[in-house]
Amino acid sequence: MPDSPPPKYPQPPVPINRLKQICNDACFSVFEKVEKYEHSRTEGWNNSIINYILRSLCSESTVAGSSQCPFKFAVNSTIIQHLSSKASSTGTDGAGVGRRGMHSACGAYWNNEKDGTWSFKYEAKGMDVVVSIIWIAL
Repeated sequence: MPDSPPPKYPQPPVPINRLKQICNDACFSVFEKVEKYEHSRTEGWNNSIINYILRSLCSESTVAGSSQCPFKFAVNSTIIQHLSSKASSTGTDGAGVGRRGMHSACGAYWNNEKDGTWSFKYEAKGMDVVVSIIWIAL
């Protein structure tokens, strides 16, 4: 995943280094005490990550003295479980032990001068978290 948008895209409402820190902090706060992947907890983990990021984005992109955030934000969080020797099958899939494959894409029709998207990957205990952030100027 790129560290910064290509030059033809607008700068995000929060600097890239700060976006990385916000996403890292959100994931760390959720997984700090987690020992392993538990499917029954993924909905709560995703909700916590998304809400943390949204609160931070709105707070940090709002101009002092204004009560309204100048952007609309959409945040997606996907948790991918790593395969383990116990979880993988020895059947015909040939996957073996390791990571599951995943591809995700996002597209939009918008103002290329003001709107944009950015992605982040966090590696946790037996899982990866992929976060996508979309911003649309008001």
